[in-house]
Amino acid sequence: MARPHIEPYVELNDPYRKFDIAGFRGSLHKVLSLDPDTGACTLKVRFNGGYRRKPGLSYSDFEVFVLNGEIRVGRECWGEGHYAFIPAGVALPALAVPQGAEALVMFNDSEPNFEESGESHPLALAEGLVSLNAYEDRPWFGGGRVQPSVATGCLSKVLRMDPLTEAYTFLYCMVPRYEQDNISYHDCAEESYHIWGTSWMMQFGELPTGGYFWRPPYINHGSFRCTYGTLALGRTDSKLHNYFHYNPWTNPQDNLRRAAARHYRQRPQLYRWQASDGHNHPHGPPDYEAPDYGDDAHVRALHDR
Repeated sequence: MARPHIEPYVELNDPYRKFDIAGFRGSLHKVLSLDPDTGACTLKVRFNGGYRRKPGLSYSDFEVFVLNGEIRVGRECWGEGHYAFIPAGVALPALAVPQGAEALVMFNDSEPNFEESGESHPLALAEGLVSLNAYEDRPWFGGGRVQPSVATGCLSKVLRMDPLTEAYTFLYCMVPRYEQDNISYHDCAEESYHIWGTSWMMQFGELPTGGYFWRPPYINHGSFRCTYGTLALGRTDSKLHNYFHYNPWTNPQDNLRRAAARHYRQRPQLYRWQASDGHNHPHGPPDYEAPDYGDDAHVRALHDR
């Protein structure tokens, strides 16, 4: 089971809770989304003034985006807008929060965890570490990065991209009076947190500052409007491709099949190989294959054609 569809959710309406696990004692948290099987999650964390943590590592990739305040990480100072991606097993220096801070903290592989250590694990991908000021250290781009593009007036800047999955973390902003009149969906899951501003979407109405969503693949969303401008942090779990249409009543299965049809048009031989029983990937249920393989939505979509 993956993370459920959460939309819209305004975390400012809910109180913080005590964060009583190793490495986080002295802080508070709110759960924005959670995978109940793996424990992977997106949290909003409040580090109380005086919070300290010794050097250490996590056995999950995790990401941090500082919303306000200042977090001292060794000799670095992570202020408002600082973004960091810390690969699993990479040790961070000691942390200190003199006056308090709030941050989004995202554990990508498992529940939050911490192990005190002055050294990184020998197999850690240390060169994957990213640490930058998201507001100052990356340029803004128009809609050209993702094709087909969204309407003019939505800008983005990439903070990190996974070279294998093409999952990426990014800032985006909608200019005042932004409008997009069509409906979209994606092959990837996506999430977003409104750092500032309010946007409107046809299915759910207004999402203000503190608004959040985790949206699984093939969920319709749009059309969109933004009156005064919006700044948000977004993430995907794989490559982002925009599918646009004008029918708000299609469901995720309809959208999945439309996406499969596009794949067929672009690469028909590969599609036939995937959908065929004659290639060397058996569709039977041999011992090494999950017994519910045939229940997978993607497999059903291929077989139903």
